[in-house]
Amino acid sequence: MTLSRRDLEQGRMRAVYVEALPAHHTLTDEQLEASMQATLAARPGAAGWWVFAYGSLLWNPLFPFVEARLATLHGLHRRFCIWSLASRGTPDAPGLVLGLDRGGCCRGVIYRLPAAQAPDEFRLLWRREMVTGAYTPRWLSLSSGARQVTALGFVVRRDHPQYAGKLTIDAQADVVARARGAFGSSADYLERTRVALVTHGIVEPYLERLAAQVAARVA
Repeated sequence: MTLSRRDLEQGRMRAVYVEALPAHHTLTDEQLEASMQATLAARPGAAGWWVFAYGSLLWNPLFPFVEARLATLHGLHRRFCIWSLASRGTPDAPGLVLGLDRGGCCRGVIYRLPAAQAPDEFRLLWRREMVTGAYTPRWLSLSSGARQVTALGFVVRRDHPQYAGKLTIDAQADVVARARGAFGSSADYLERTRVALVTHGIVEPYLERLAAQVAARVA
């Protein structure tokens, strides 16, 4: 089952985590709102309403956008470094999802949301990305052609219990090949991300290698 916009509107993402984990592991609606408002208050004055997609937002954004551009982020890279305990795994058999971790660079897509709708759309985005607080929402500077664009991105919190650290690619493949949660398997998440990037002309050796190892394990 793929995450839908209705799931976010009805709070189902949080509900599956509340069901799977002790209550204190999930943020309340009030905490989500406070986090979002603090992030909006820190938005640079010249920034538009851009969001950086590097994982599932590439193929399932669930928000309206008026512009999409390829972009490169320097200083952070895409990695399967977050344990998924409900959406793509379970507490007994955790899955893995992507986060932005220190070092390197990351190519992805930036989406510009319509300004009039952006605050309400961000509220749904927080329900999706910030359920357990495993990310830090940050305003990031990205290169898009000759332009520098400031966009919202979700960076992994290394001090969070769901941070998986730098697992070897073999260890990542072992997890991704078997894990499944309320919104599908970790393997499906990997494949959809890999294909979405290829569709945008981005072939990432790390994801290609991981996908090959997962395919071999599944076979």
